[in-house]
Amino acid sequence: MLSVFDLFKIGIGPSSSHTVGPMLASKAFADALVSDALVSDAQQAAGVLAQVVQIRIELYGSLALTGEGHGTIDAAILGLEGNTPQGIDPAQIAPRMQALRSGAMLNLAGQHAIAFNPQTDLQLHKHLFLPQHANGMRISAFDAAGALLLRETYFSVGGGFIVSASQWDAAPPPAATAIPYPFHSSAELMAQCRTHGLSMAQIVLANELALRQQTDRDGRAEAEIRAQLLEIAAVMQGCVAQGCKHEGRLPGPFAVKRRAPALYQRLSAMHMEGRADVMLWPMLYAMAVSEENASGGRVVTAPTNGAAGIIPAVLQYYRDFTPDASDEGIVDFLLTAAAIGMLYKMNASISGAEVGCQGEVGVACSMAAGAYCAVLGGTLAQVENAAEIAMEHHLGLTCDPVGGQVQVPCVERNGVAAEKAIKIAQLALLEDGEHLVSLDKVIETMYRTGLDMKNSYKETSLGGLALTVAQPEC
Repeated sequence: MLSVFDLFKIGIGPSSSHTVGPMLASKAFADALVSDALVSDAQQAAGVLAQVVQIRIELYGSLALTGEGHGTIDAAILGLEGNTPQGIDPAQIAPRMQALRSGAMLNLAGQHAIAFNPQTDLQLHKHLFLPQHANGMRISAFDAAGALLLRETYFSVGGGFIVSASQWDAAPPPAATAIPYPFHSSAELMAQCRTHGLSMAQIVLANELALRQQTDRDGRAEAEIRAQLLEIAAVMQGCVAQGCKHEGRLPGPFAVKRRAPALYQRLSAMHMEGRADVMLWPMLYAMAVSEENASGGRVVTAPTNGAAGIIPAVLQYYRDFTPDASDEGIVDFLLTAAAIGMLYKMNASISGAEVGCQGEVGVACSMAAGAYCAVLGGTLAQVENAAEIAMEHHLGLTCDPVGGQVQVPCVERNGVAAEKAIKIAQLALLEDGEHLVSLDKVIETMYRTGLDMKNSYKETSLGGLALTVAQPEC
């Protein structure tokens, strides 16, 4: 069973699958060199890390096609130095990469200096897709004689999740911890809720406690989980605030203007004049977060970076426009959103490179709509209905980032989806929850639609807006 903190991870922009995942994969490779876990006995005896004189990184498919705009190259290199998405200072990425490109030594695993030339030691296989997944990367380590010391292939499967080639082909390990309320589908989740008289949030919280393998007799583990969720919410809120302040232009060849600060000033002035255009606020909040993400700032994967603005925006709207908003409501919002997100992760995909933007913006909108409905007092049927409606109207949404940047149409798309999530939740609350299409059916449909979609519309920047909007000449 997934953890709520698998879906909500503090990291960096602009992409969970193209930035966060590759950095984690490279760090995993560096860690393997340190631990000697994947090398021969003879290599272990000699100390494999000390033997490494060359590292080669190969990016495949979508990672190669949009790697420069998505920060994949920088992330893959910096992960080899032991950096993590949560721990790295975003302000230090550009200076460190400039130093490496100018001839500085790569500090492999943070403890072994080797020469590394990004021009020759990193290869982009732009039109070669590995069969397992569109986001593939292979890392190899060689000794002074050119002999291969270690090679591993990783797949970044969306939301910052990574799977090695050996894990991909292996049978899933048995569950290490028995959880009290297992579920794999929406029908099973709803049945657990009804049988035990619990909400989706309570089900996820109880399972999270079991995953921590603590008896929680003094309530400490539950308090820690709640505190962690409030920390996640605080980072989201901070990202909204930062995005409303940071002016200028987004990185990349298009120099897209950051619009959130000016929009914030205009909406604030309208509010002071008594205007009640409150539905513009979630659009602003989502755009603010998305612009922070596009600039490589600190964000929360929710459940991906490409859709990182939607859940923070709806949560901020809950804070600002719900009279009885509380920390308890914030925790329940995130737990409910996680329950819905788990269903998509277990039964479909949250990877734009696999199923298009319906798996990112569509999933985030579904999570946000269901969660917002829940904290406003929605019944189980209404919450499921809200989540289902949100995805039903994102089916077939392509992922076609212009210039390989997570900017156009991504920023506006987050804003529209945030507003849509709120309206859908309110619609569900006005009705009794009865609906023809179940959440399970719409998840199945989304996945099938994604598999049918041409690769040019799945985070490759080879179709749609990415093809029709010409990149400016240098």
